[in-house]
Amino acid sequence: MHESVSGLSRALPVFTTALRRARACVAGSVVLALLGLLASASLAAADAPADPAKPDRQIRNMDALSVVLLRATAPKDARSSAALGAVRQGSGIVIDNNGLILTIGYLIVEAEAIEIVTADGKAVPATLIGYDHATGFGLVRASLPLSIRPIELGESAALPEREPVLIAGFDGVAPAFVVSKRQFAGYWEYLLDSAIFTAPVTVNWSGAALIGRDGKLYGVGSLVVTDAVKPQTYSPGNMFVPIDLLKPILGDLIGTGRVSGPARPWIGVNTQEMQGHLVVTRVTRDGPAEKSGLKAGDIILRVGEQQIAGQVDFYKKLWSKGPAGTEIALSVLQGAQMKDFVVHSMDRAQHVRTRATY
Repeated sequence: MHESVSGLSRALPVFTTALRRARACVAGSVVLALLGLLASASLAAADAPADPAKPDRQIRNMDALSVVLLRATAPKDARSSAALGAVRQGSGIVIDNNGLILTIGYLIVEAEAIEIVTADGKAVPATLIGYDHATGFGLVRASLPLSIRPIELGESAALPEREPVLIAGFDGVAPAFVVSKRQFAGYWEYLLDSAIFTAPVTVNWSGAALIGRDGKLYGVGSLVVTDAVKPQTYSPGNMFVPIDLLKPILGDLIGTGRVSGPARPWIGVNTQEMQGHLVVTRVTRDGPAEKSGLKAGDIILRVGEQQIAGQVDFYKKLWSKGPAGTEIALSVLQGAQMKDFVVHSMDRAQHVRTRATY
């Protein structure tokens, strides 16, 4: 009992942060449920073996929820540095007893140095293990043992809407609701069939853990969005990548650093739907689309002979043409002229200069 009370006392800063945020945006009954989850996490952590050298600091705050601070540095000339910056910071989630840490992949893509920081301020070097462009998941492994209990993976498909959850990042915990589960299309040639959306919005989203009332992990934080509840509505929130997408690819990522099988064709365009048209908003420098002559402002009309109906349809038709390396025929309105292009697609992973450390 003494150890349980001690564990709860060490979790008080987390309780205080959650309550302060909750008063402004979450109903009281939900707060009680979430505080119960925090208490469960702290009690579970109190059962972990103690370190005699740090009896009062081994398990506290985010350690009890398996979350660490993750810092990564990429070369200034890395292709991703223009959009993501060379120095990145977010959260990582401990998922096994050997220092394996799950995060959102854009934090670590092209990284040449990675470190994780535990709640007591200890910095530990980490190694890139794998990155999957299709889901957005990234894996690193700490170079030294961590005194942090790994979190158990839940079943994100079973997580219902209106469910209270915790968003746990390296700087604190915020209570939220699952407000929708639906398809998500990103402008960077990215598509999830069923992403998880939460509200109210939290600013600490990159790599954050989405934790259910059972204390299990249900998703990894990816974005802030303005339409969490429903498309074309103003409802700020966060988008999480469902943890179910990790399970079938985890072995591949650990074993080889990438998912087995042929990669999807990637052409290097950012797009946005505008007034019923799919407009190219950016063309990746030195990417296949740029080399073929596509430009920002172009309107994509057809993939091959198939007319497209929006961003999701464009991705599905693009990916249906074959594996990376397939030549993709596009019909495009460029300025006032209709033009046909043949784009030699590629594996997106070959475009970024990811250091082979795994």
